[in-house]
Amino acid sequence: MKYKNQPNFMNFWPIFLLIGGGVILTVGDVFMKKWVAGSGRLYYFIGLAVYLVALNFLAQSYRYRNIAGASTAMTIINISLLLVFSWVYFKEPLDPLQIAGIIFGIIAIVLLEMA
Repeated sequence: MKYKNQPNFMNFWPIFLLIGGGVILTVGDVFMKKWVAGSGRLYYFIGLAVYLVALNFLAQSYRYRNIAGASTAMTIINISLLLVFSWVYFKEPLDPLQIAGIIFGIIAIVLLEMA
């Protein structure tokens, strides 16, 4: 039985695609960083494969969102996760401007999703 104000799962599907794609893209970026650091060609090919999976998530999100909004949201998710991950895992420092960028990125995603 469906209630009148019950949220529909399909309304959240594009958000799941974009967040999932952003997370997967971040994983691909980490593999590429390891490859650049001299850890071997295997990391390069794994990174490429992971990028293709993330690109598929983005392409699937175009069914539900316009291309500009979906691409922007996934990029902001990816950049925000990369900043946090590089700070935690690679011990790269975050400056106040980068932290402000994460905050504004989150605000941008909220505004894009409200549109």
